[in-house]
Amino acid sequence: MVALQYLLVFADVHHDFRIPELQSVAELHGFSLNFPERQEDRDPSRPYMVVGLQKEEHALILARRCILVKSVYDFYGQGSNYDEVHACTRANEAKWARFVPETSFRFIVTAHNHKIPQSRQRAVVESFAYMDLLGKIDMKHPQILFGCFEEYSNRNGVIRAKHEGDGHFRQVYFGRLLEEGSARQLVGKFDVKKRAFYGNTSMEAEISLLMANQTLAAPGKLIYDPFMGTGSMAYTTSHFGALVFGSDIDGRQMRGKDATPGIIQAARQYGTESRILDLCTFDVTRNPWRCGTLFDAIVTDPPYGVRAGAKRLGRKKELSEEQMKTMLEFRNSSRADDQPYIPPTKPYELSHLAVDLVLLARHLLKPGGRLVFFLPTVTDEYEELDVQSMLCDGMEVIANSLQDFGSWGRRLVTVRKAIDIEYPRPSFEHHDSTKETTHIPAHKDFREKYFQGFKKDEETPNT
Repeated sequence: MVALQYLLVFADVHHDFRIPELQSVAELHGFSLNFPERQEDRDPSRPYMVVGLQKEEHALILARRCILVKSVYDFYGQGSNYDEVHACTRANEAKWARFVPETSFRFIVTAHNHKIPQSRQRAVVESFAYMDLLGKIDMKHPQILFGCFEEYSNRNGVIRAKHEGDGHFRQVYFGRLLEEGSARQLVGKFDVKKRAFYGNTSMEAEISLLMANQTLAAPGKLIYDPFMGTGSMAYTTSHFGALVFGSDIDGRQMRGKDATPGIIQAARQYGTESRILDLCTFDVTRNPWRCGTLFDAIVTDPPYGVRAGAKRLGRKKELSEEQMKTMLEFRNSSRADDQPYIPPTKPYELSHLAVDLVLLARHLLKPGGRLVFFLPTVTDEYEELDVQSMLCDGMEVIANSLQDFGSWGRRLVTVRKAIDIEYPRPSFEHHDSTKETTHIPAHKDFREKYFQGFKKDEETPNT
């Protein structure tokens, strides 16, 4: 079956996340998606992309589920000049001929990185006169809308006249609007500023929605967040119909100060509290799971030390015999009910946490299940091997998208369980060995590097 072509108009944010999101939504709904053959045409940093789909229904799904898609158009033509666009549009007459007799219509002519003067906008519209559209021109409520999109190179920081370079575009596209991207409205709905406050959170709504799409969240899916915190991922994944279980070593973040846990209060605001199955407090390295292959996805934003560092049960230093004796006496002594024993914790180094997280996912995920998590990296030190080195047998990276903050960034890594084998429960004790590793990832000791301003250690001259 020959693929039908559709023009995607992207929101001008998170360029590196666009293609993984399209692929995930297509996989979730069981259809194939063909990207342009030329590498430059499938460059995710460009604002427009022509893709091939089997049905118009699939294009509508992308518009309704993809957070980064502003609109989807039935593709009529493209070119480096308008003569090429008109030639393509004439060749695709079968797509628009049915609208000629009585359909009301409207044209829009717009550009990326440029403002087109109104006089040339009119000239562009009039250049399509050969279509002989007989319907009424309706600027407010047309039955169909034709869009013409000019793509200009990024000229930020260059001082120029208002319409300088007008007409010198890189590419121009033409098509008929199928549907505006309705999923982008969710960014406002899940805006952190509008959420019931019970604890600090740093996960913006748009990113948490993108993470939810990477998990393939849908009704009937069971998703786990092992570093739940204030639950940013729980709200978006449950919005798409998934059931969510969350845990954290610090239960105060999940509970808040009221009788009803803060996560449940916030989920109630979105109408998804019934999909939050339960919240538990435990160290993920000493978890209560007694069997694997439980979850369809694991999604989390591990604490990496900018606001709060990760912790695990244990002591920074071993106790002396006298200290151990005192501790045991205290533990075994009777206490009031409102004075529970609080176990000691120690820092959980990020590179160790990342490796453990992949091991845990291999144990808990169903075959084909996904682990979706953020990994902070130092821009000048990052290598692809940083991500590959934390994998284990049976796990493969299928997406790695960068959110760039300059000297550092965080990567949204999507790992899939690619093998149908039930693995034993990991012990998480392998980091205690003194064995030297051959590769030191850029995210190792990230907290220290962050607060040092990512300054490289000065080399000591040889003496």
